[in-house]
Amino acid sequence: MWIWYLLLGFLIVMAILFVLIIRGFKNPVLKYQKPYESGFEVEDVWFPAKNGKRLHGWFVSSGSKNPTIILVHGWGKNAERMTPYIKGLCCRGYNIFAFDSRNHGLSDPDGYSSMLKFAEDIISSIDYLEKREDLENKTVFLIGLSIGGGASLYAASHDRRIKKVVTVGAFADPRDVMRKEIEARHIPYFPLIWLFFKFLEWHLGVKLQTIAPVNNISKSNAEILLIHGKKDKVVPFEQAEKLMTNKGNARVQLWAIENRGHSNCHLEPGFWGRLDVFFKV
Repeated sequence: MWIWYLLLGFLIVMAILFVLIIRGFKNPVLKYQKPYESGFEVEDVWFPAKNGKRLHGWFVSSGSKNPTIILVHGWGKNAERMTPYIKGLCCRGYNIFAFDSRNHGLSDPDGYSSMLKFAEDIISSIDYLEKREDLENKTVFLIGLSIGGGASLYAASHDRRIKKVVTVGAFADPRDVMRKEIEARHIPYFPLIWLFFKFLEWHLGVKLQTIAPVNNISKSNAEILLIHGKKDKVVPFEQAEKLMTNKGNARVQLWAIENRGHSNCHLEPGFWGRLDVFFKV
């Protein structure tokens, strides 16, 4: 009889850990302030997303004939995280559009966030920009950070309206990063992490390997610049190398920054000039 009690106790512990893993991957919602004293005018906008939800964004205009750069924040962040990018690029001849993905910032909640939802919100942003009558130039570029970078790569492989993409700290496969984070808490791959991945696939309705950027980057028609800090401890540099290995015939270049990590690549001297050259050539 004691064996059955032991087995029951084991299953209860496994169930509790599984629930904790799922809850641990629910992103925080951070409050933020609009950059009023930034030297540029920020327009608050609201636009539709999938599932009848509504997204919030900031639009900074530099002229109707200029292309627009869409800024995509990372996990648990929001448009405020992209303020350095707005300041660094808005005066170089680009309109800037930073938005909050669903479940982030001021945008509507919609279940659990995922890279796929980020990508869908990027497409919703492009749809919104195309409908703006004050934009004569409909050319769209992307800059995505972390999961926003992975989502940008996925979106660019499915939407040819995206002409150029810059990613900073993007992962090649979300499973690699999630597994690394969970195993750091001494949780075994089987059965818990394996079950967690199966749960995510059931929830998303698609295999994780199907949406992994590493399996989609070669399909992109956009020009791509991967930026990755070699001291990135969140998304290891090997993820960028994996993307390069699987780029196929896609036009992809890698800028490896020696002494930068996951969130400070934009502090590298010459960063904004390098992006400006990439977008304008």
